[in-house]
Amino acid sequence: MRAVVVFESLWGNSEQIARQIASGISEARSSLEVEVRQATADVLPAEAVELIVVGGPTHAFSMSSPSTRQGAKQQGATAIPAAGIREWIAAQPSPSRPVRVATFDTRVVSPRLPGSAAKKAMKRLVRLGFQPLDAPETFGVHGYGGPIADGELSRAREWGARLVASLPQ
Repeated sequence: MRAVVVFESLWGNSEQIARQIASGISEARSSLEVEVRQATADVLPAEAVELIVVGGPTHAFSMSSPSTRQGAKQQGATAIPAAGIREWIAAQPSPSRPVRVATFDTRVVSPRLPGSAAKKAMKRLVRLGFQPLDAPETFGVHGYGGPIADGELSRAREWGARLVASLPQ
């Protein structure tokens, strides 16, 4: 079985968090193959996956959209994906068997704004039939472009390990 960490990142912060989560998953259960992939509109074969972790930046109180990604580009982001986690989730079919899912987001620590891409993503994934493994998780960054707040990379790795520990054996 496999775990897949699907991420969207415009400034590189969410990608760094995703890679640390994958590292924590791998360390906790070395027999579990972990793949980290950029969110694209293609569909993931859920039958071969035990755990899917989905995450990206919080934009305008939710998951990014084409217009908020353009706004990020105007603010200097250079890695603007054609599709984000919003589009990736929309392209997923309902799983034919139980598939566990966890979600995360990144957002600025100050000022603390409402909204969460992780919570919106979880709602949509549950509506499709995925089973939540843990509550949505937020990781802090300083400003839109980062850097990632102190301690968040190690917290992401620890969260990945906790996710695996809560999977049924």
